[in-house]
Amino acid sequence: MPTLFRFLFFCALIAGAIYGSMVALVVLVEPREREVTVRIPSERLNPPKQ
Repeated sequence: MPTLFRFLFFCALIAGAIYGSMVALVVLVEPREREVTVRIPSERLNPPKQ
């Protein structure tokens, strides 16, 4: 049984590290707002009549 507990402890450590890094990203990283411009070709807005 010690190997099972060691494996579960190792899995818990990995899950805790992933969870901790996600919490750190949410708390420490601030998204920047910026203006986005998307060019749409005129053919898509006014399709040629056939």
